[in-house]
Amino acid sequence: MRARSTRLLLLLPVLAYTVFSAGPYVWTAMMSLRTTDEIYRSHYGLPVPAHWDKFHRAWTEFGYATYFRNSAIVSIASVLIVTVLGAMAGFAFARRRYAFPLREPLFLLIFLSIMFPPQIMLLSLFQILVQYGLFNSLTGLVLVYVATELPLTIYLLRAFFAQIPTELEEAARIDGCSDWTMFWRVMFPMALPAVATTVILNFIYFWNEFLYAVVFITRQQIRTLPLAIQFLVSDQYQDIGMLATGLMIATLPVLVFYLFLSEWFVKGMTAGAIKG
Repeated sequence: MRARSTRLLLLLPVLAYTVFSAGPYVWTAMMSLRTTDEIYRSHYGLPVPAHWDKFHRAWTEFGYATYFRNSAIVSIASVLIVTVLGAMAGFAFARRRYAFPLREPLFLLIFLSIMFPPQIMLLSLFQILVQYGLFNSLTGLVLVYVATELPLTIYLLRAFFAQIPTELEEAARIDGCSDWTMFWRVMFPMALPAVATTVILNFIYFWNEFLYAVVFITRQQIRTLPLAIQFLVSDQYQDIGMLATGLMIATLPVLVFYLFLSEWFVKGMTAGAIKG
């Protein structure tokens, strides 16, 4: 009885946090199936009847198909580039074989860049994009995302690669593997839990990122989903029901993506915590 009471006391904070976190999402999901008039009549009412056609209207009439495609292009391209570059750089920073002068000060400089607020780089990034003709383009946005998230990716993957025993690297070289082959066929597969962690974190950030997108994207045709949601509600147009539908369209891919990779995420976050 005492053990059950103790377990209940430990679960209460977890349940309270779950309700606190999931409550707004569930409320938004219910509003996404209701019209604005129904929401104004009863803010917390159930979606009866459920207006599933709102998702089709948002997808076609409000251009969410285009915005969704733009977000997918930017997020997937940024994740692929930052993962490949971050994995190779993290591996080079972690292994003794690739030591070079001033390697540790350079890594410290990369690590310190994580602490800078994103607002401090807006002006310089804006000037660079304009100078090279990348302003108002998805390519420019991808490059900005890669540059801003690459330091954190390098930092996380370096810590994992540093824990891989040197004997595995030497065994791969004895078998005739070149540096390139050894990295992609031996080291990278072993680092998949940590790589999956960085992929999830970066994808969620890229998909929901707003600050850089609102500064560097002004053309309607290449807006991402966060920008589309902002412009959906303005002084001239306030459709709360359709806004909730747009929010669900924007958040569902992230939720599904995390559910599929959540196991890898846990493995990556706990990698190295237990030795043996």
